[in-house]
Amino acid sequence: MTAMVRTTERFVDLEILRYDPDKDTEPAFQTYHVPCAEDWVVLDAINYVKDELDRSLSYRWSCHMAVCGSCGMMINGEPMLSCKAFLRDLPDKIRVEPLANFPIERDLVVVMDDFMDKLASVKPYLVPREQKSIESGEYLQKPADLKKFKQYTLCINCTLCYAACPQYAHDENFVGPAALALAHRYNLDSRDVGREARKDVVASNAGIWECSFVGACSEVCPHDVDPAAAIQQTKIAATLDYFLEPLRGGRNK
Repeated sequence: MTAMVRTTERFVDLEILRYDPDKDTEPAFQTYHVPCAEDWVVLDAINYVKDELDRSLSYRWSCHMAVCGSCGMMINGEPMLSCKAFLRDLPDKIRVEPLANFPIERDLVVVMDDFMDKLASVKPYLVPREQKSIESGEYLQKPADLKKFKQYTLCINCTLCYAACPQYAHDENFVGPAALALAHRYNLDSRDVGREARKDVVASNAGIWECSFVGACSEVCPHDVDPAAAIQQTKIAATLDYFLEPLRGGRNK
């Protein structure tokens, strides 16, 4: 005779911020009672709501593997990737909101335009010493040179750092952690000569000097990019540039 194993299904209450600009005057929370498995993450629970309880819920997600960066949300007040936030690590009542410091487009979807503009402003691409044709092959680099900036290539543009950054919340002109870390990534690249072209944005008051080094950006980063360290390293480099520039003939004494 086979022994019967009784399993207890866990339920969680998702308090999800809802907002439809076509009919709502302001956002409001709606609670969903959701059954969940032991290995579920918050994104699984939200997908259950979408599939089984409320088809009108809007949110972003894609890979479910912490790679695309699109499922960032505020979970119990903390910026997280909902595909990495395991329900087993959270209480039975979970509050889910769109990322802080961004305008809400609808429900859990935020407007990303400002971030995309800030990202573009730092020229986040290789500026080579000389252009090569496709037929000429790749811009090669030694492993030792790659190691100098590899950490900063791991950013997935999830914008959790912007949601956590008190300076970005205070000043919308601040270029922000992810964009400045990416600028640092290219400035450290031995194949790149775009540092001077990025300087007007990166080394401006709205750039690195606006950062007060709270470090919240690095704490919430899902890939340990450490944008706070990138910004501080850029401050040191910019300071050296300021004092050495007269010797190079670039600034009047």
